[in-house]
Order: sequence, then structure tokens, then C-alpha cells
Amino acid sequence: MLKDRILIMGKEYNESKPDKQEEKLSICDIMKEDTSEVIKKMESKMPSLFQNYSNLYTEYLHMFDDIFGTCYIAEKEYFDKLNIDQEILRQIKTNSESMRNNYVENIDMATKFFDKYVKMRISAIQSFDNYAHVMMESYAKMFSQFNKSAYSSD
Repeated sequence: MLKDRILIMGKEYNESKPDKQEEKLSICDIMKEDTSEVIKKMESKMPSLFQNYSNLYTEYLHMFDDIFGTCYIAEKEYFDKLNIDQEILRQIKTNSESMRNNYVENIDMATKFFDKYVKMRISAIQSFDNYAHVMMESYAKMFSQFNKSAYSSD
């Protein structure tokens, strides 16, 4: 019974819609709709992607805070008994600060690079869009003049 109702509803739906063979297709509509759908889908996923990366780095920070928290316990239990020379510890600190500064600078450079890269791509898209509008206007003027000259000679 349910299967018959679905078939009947399906038939009614198909009968009220124009036949796929009769529908006039446009290559521009097809490409525009598909391209827009893909870009909108990508755009809709960006907030969750950024949030997921933020959550990931929050977990890294939490994990390392815990690990280094236990390091203090180990330091009191073991490393203090080893009597590590303070000059060696100063050198380790200097090396660690140097590596940290390198990482921070690389993060800043990568962020600036990505920012400029995205801005350059946006500018290129806008330039192409402007060019396309100029060309369409030029084509429209040329076509209009062609029509005027074609019909005025009759």
C-alpha cells in the first residue's frame, strides 16, 4: 500500500514537471550553478575548519602544560640530584629561546605570506571581473552598432 502511494505520488510529481528532454538547458546555467554550489559548500565549511584547528592547538597547549607540569616533579626528584652545571642550563635556555624565536618568526612570516597571497588572488579575481565587464560592454556596443547598420541598410 505504501509502495503504491509512493509510485502514485511519484507519477503525479513527474506529470506536473516538464519532461527532462523538453527542458532547454544552458551551458552557462549549468556551470554557474555547479560552480556556485561547490564554492558555497567550501565557504560553509571554513568556520568549522578554523574552529577545529583552534581546538587542536588548544589540546596541544593543554598536553604540553601537563607534561611540563610533571617535569617540575621530575626535576625535584632526579635532576636536582644530578647537579647539572648552571652554565649548561643557561646554554640550553639560550638555544631554546633561539628556537622559539625562529618558530615565532616563521609563524609570523607564513601568516603574512598567506595573507598577501589571498589578497593577491582576490585582486586577480577582481581584475578579471572588471576586464570581463569591460569586454561584455564593448561586445554589447559592437553588437548594437552591427544591428543598427544591418537594419538601417534595409
